[in-house]
Amino acid sequence: MITPLEVVVRLGVAALLGALVGLERERHEWAAGLRTHMLVCVGSALVMLVSMFGFSDVQGAPHVSFDPSRVAAQVVSGIGFLGAGTILFLRQEVIRGLTTAASLWTIAAVGLAVGSGLYVAAAATTTIALVILGLVRPLERRLFRRGELRRLALQVEPGAASLARIEEVLEAAGIGIARIEIQRDQDGGRDSVSLSLSSSIARSELLALADRLRALPGVRAIDL
Repeated sequence: MITPLEVVVRLGVAALLGALVGLERERHEWAAGLRTHMLVCVGSALVMLVSMFGFSDVQGAPHVSFDPSRVAAQVVSGIGFLGAGTILFLRQEVIRGLTTAASLWTIAAVGLAVGSGLYVAAAATTTIALVILGLVRPLERRLFRRGELRRLALQVEPGAASLARIEEVLEAAGIGIARIEIQRDQDGGRDSVSLSLSSSIARSELLALADRLRALPGVRAIDL
């Protein structure tokens, strides 16, 4: 039977490891931050402790048959409900919160590992998770421009702006146009031109592109 001191130690280690990952998420101001990750990790550790030692009084008794590991198994599936709450569907093709949901699922597994006494596995997983969250992100941004600007909205004077000139500027920047939507102003003011781009634009290129588009005849406003 596990001692009370060992129970406290395991729950404390779970809180510490959960805090490390939670701090990284808190730094980016996500709703699931420090406290959420700590609670998930501690709760998972407690579930594992209950699964391993909570039924020791009746385990092996006549006419009693059960699988204590099923209690811990419910954490793996149950954490999905909490993770789903961190996912935001902002608009078409733009989803935020998947990484935070994955970190919650991972930290739940860390809590289960700590609860079962697998400190090395829990610490190694926490370290790898921090590397993925903190160091892989800059590399991902450098290799993939996914999630950056894919739409442009221009306010133009009717009949003064040439869509061909706008397309030339974008093509010169290596950006194609997948779709063009034009909304006419019935009062004779400015038309709205919405461009869906076939590729994303890096933040470092936004200002230069905006200057080139603004210099075109008839373009009065640009919404990035």
